[in-house]
Amino acid sequence: MNTIVGTYECKVDAKGRLLLPAPLKKQLASSLQNGFVLKRSVFQPCLELYPMEEWDLMMQKINKLNRFVKKNNDFIRRFTAGVKMVEIDALGRLLVPKDLVSFASIAKDVVFSSAVNIVEIWDKELYEKSINGEDMDFADLAEDVMGNINEEYNGIS
Repeated sequence: MNTIVGTYECKVDAKGRLLLPAPLKKQLASSLQNGFVLKRSVFQPCLELYPMEEWDLMMQKINKLNRFVKKNNDFIRRFTAGVKMVEIDALGRLLVPKDLVSFASIAKDVVFSSAVNIVEIWDKELYEKSINGEDMDFADLAEDVMGNINEEYNGIS
C-alpha cells in the first residue's frame, strides 16, 4: 500500500453515506475490490478506514500477542470493538454504520484525513478542534516524536 495523501471534506447524507472525494477514491482504487475495515480510533473521537491489506498487516501483529496475558486479551477486545467490514459502492459512497456515526459524533460535515496508510474520518468540528491543538504545542510534539530519528542523513533535517 502506498502512502495516502490529503485532507478532504464532504457531507454525510441522511442514510449515513459519505461520498469519497475523487482524489481520495483514486488513491484507494487498488483497494476497492478487496474492501475496507472501519473501526473506532484508539486515541481520538474519529473513525479509521483501513484498506483490507493494511488491516491484514495489523492483524498479523495483533495475532502475535499471547492471549493468555490478560492485558493482551483486553487490548484485542477493545481494539476490535465495533469493527465493521465495509465497501465503497459503485457511486463511490461509503456507508458508515449508525454505531460508528454515533461514536465519532458525525453530524453533517465530514473530514477525511490521511494518516499514512489509513484514512481517519472525522466530524469536521471535532477535526478542527483536534488540529488547532490549543492544549498542545505542535513544535514540542514534533521534537519529541521526530527529534531523534536522524539515524541516517536523508536531506530532510
